[in-house]
Order: sequence, then structure tokens, then C-alpha cells
Amino acid sequence: MNLFDVIGPVMIGPSSSHTAGAVRLGRLARELLGEPVIAADIGLHGSFARTGKGHGTDRALIAGLLGWQTDDDRIPRAFEFAQQAGLVFHFETICLGDSAHPNTVVFALKGKNDGVLRITGCSVGGGRIRLTEINGFPLELTGDFAALVTLHQDRPGVIHTVTGILAARAVNIAEMRVSRRKRGSTAVMVIDVDGMISDEVVAEVAALPQIFAARRLNPVVE
Repeated sequence: MNLFDVIGPVMIGPSSSHTAGAVRLGRLARELLGEPVIAADIGLHGSFARTGKGHGTDRALIAGLLGWQTDDDRIPRAFEFAQQAGLVFHFETICLGDSAHPNTVVFALKGKNDGVLRITGCSVGGGRIRLTEINGFPLELTGDFAALVTLHQDRPGVIHTVTGILAARAVNIAEMRVSRRKRGSTAVMVIDVDGMISDEVVAEVAALPQIFAARRLNPVVE
């Protein structure tokens, strides 16, 4: 446990898990989509569904989808700003079963350039978050580190080539996770790194023939 876990994030309240965590979930989902969000179907599970409205979770999630920080004083008016930005959204209550964290959200997003993304994540307390699924692929992404996320063909050498690009640019890998549905199909890779990832690295990875999409994620902890 570090100091951040004790005092929580700088934020617009009232709740670090229901408000600050929700903002971060929305912002990370937007970064993974890689473009402005124009439509969002948002499913709320457990405590997010039961008490989220009173804690401003709904507005916080939309604020994150708009790309705002946890301490943005516009968060209580996020719905108004979303309308101005052309973001259409819909909330519904969902049940993901007892195994799902009580503060879980499922985003189904459409971007300005027709990108689509379905992502599941939860707020685990103190403003901390964890993404658990992207487009049906299980993963674990906390947003604590800068990260490179790829959607790629499950072929020999892809991971070696991507990590080689990072090594050539002196980017140190902190942790790496790979998920696939079946051998030889599509896979998702999450590489947490020390420091930051440059535009040149993202462009070089994205240009590889086996890479369908590459996203750079900045740490969500302010």
C-alpha cells in the first residue's frame, strides 16, 4: 500500500470509487478507442447500478469518455457537455453474476471515425481501476503504468518484433500479458512500461503487417 491508496486521488467527490474511479474508467476506455466517442451504451453492475446515481457515477463515466480528469469541476455538468460534444449515451442496469466486482461497468462505444469498442472494467477503491475485458478478450489493465496495447494476429514472432521495437527505443518493459481466443486467431497484448511511449514507437508497431490496431495509454493516476 502506498500513500495514494491511503489518501485517495484529487477529485470532484463524493466517492473515490464511484466518482474518481468512474472518471478514470471512462477516460481509459476513450484512449483505447483512440478517437472521440459519439455513442455509448453503458451497463452498470452491482453497486454502480444501485447507488451510482447518488454518487454521480453516471456523470463521472461520461466525464471520462469526454477525456476529463478526476478533479475537473465540470463533472456535475457532464451530461450537458456531452450533448454539446455530440455524445449520445444510454445507461442500463446489468447483472454479471456474483464473481464480478460490485463496481463494474461495461462500455459499448462508437467513435467519431466509426471505431467500435466493447470494454469491461471496475473501480476497486481509492480511485484505482482495473479493466478486465476488451472486445471479448480477457485482460488486466490498471492504468498505473504507461502501456502499449495491440490487437494482432496470433503468429510466431509478433511478440518478439514488438518487444524488439521497444528495446531499440530504450523502453523498459515492466510487465506483459497476452490473451487469445484460440491458437492462430486474433490476440490482445498489453505491455506496461517504465516511462512513456513515443508517437514514433506507436507508429512503428502499428505499421507491422500482423498488427490490426495499436494504442498508447498514459497512466491514469494524476
